[in-house]
Amino acid sequence: MSTQFGGASTTDEVLAGANLGGKRFLVTGVSAGLGVETARVLTAHGAEVVGTVRDRAKGHARTDDITKANGGRLSLADLELASLASVRACADQLLAAGKPFDGVICNAAIMACPQGWTKDGHDLQFGTNHLSHFVLVNKIQSLLRPGARVVMVSSSGHRFSDVNLDDPGFARTPYGEWESYGRSKTANVLFALEFDRRHKTRGVRATALNPGNINTELGRHITPTALAKVIEQVKSNDLGLAQSFFKTVPQGAATSVWCAVTARADEVAGRYCEDCNVAMVDDTPGVRPGVMSYALDASRARVLWTLSEELVGEQFL
Repeated sequence: MSTQFGGASTTDEVLAGANLGGKRFLVTGVSAGLGVETARVLTAHGAEVVGTVRDRAKGHARTDDITKANGGRLSLADLELASLASVRACADQLLAAGKPFDGVICNAAIMACPQGWTKDGHDLQFGTNHLSHFVLVNKIQSLLRPGARVVMVSSSGHRFSDVNLDDPGFARTPYGEWESYGRSKTANVLFALEFDRRHKTRGVRATALNPGNINTELGRHITPTALAKVIEQVKSNDLGLAQSFFKTVPQGAATSVWCAVTARADEVAGRYCEDCNVAMVDDTPGVRPGVMSYALDASRARVLWTLSEELVGEQFL
């Protein structure tokens, strides 16, 4: 198992010497933070990237320099993850273009926001972070070349909550912003697990990862008090993490590109990764490294797949 890289590794270090000419990637959420950095480093190494954005003007403002620097290898596609109609329209456009992908990095997300609903009536975080990526990836799976990888950007936040398969949208249970986020991030891991099981025979693999704590726009809903509580939990675990609580953006995006390009497929497929390595299972409560065993439960992954199909009104391979 690879131990060459770690939590302090950057995207440039992870892809040092890599030639991605002829490779093509889809990256969601390239108008801020990790998505911008992921697009930058992939195109810098010769790959073509289609990056999705909710706000095209903002997307161009954040990525036009990348497009100019790397010979126009980055293009933008419209995608509003809070609307399944938008997800399907984006997928239809990609299918109509007919150009295959070597990887999909599902990076876009919202975190710890007040209670809300998608345009389809789903819990805002579960719908945006899980259901929309579930539909997008499944709709375009025919474009994935043998050897392609699907990379789900999950979070250590999956440790806050397992998926509630009986009440995914808080219809009968009190809403909690961190519980909602945890459910959605656990769903990302379970989706990767089941997608990998269904598609590995044709050489398409899937993995999930924790990018670490990065001070980006993702945290715009988090109050200083809420952030202080999380840092206090880290300190109470006495794991030596509090002093380096935040990673830089290039460090945060490193595990995404490591999973998508650098790591061996059989090393990371169907697994949960962090700090450019496969994470160990650790069911100790609290904010800490490791993956909760419920996020790697194959039977729950299959049930979530069926539930997700019911919620979006569409069945997939």
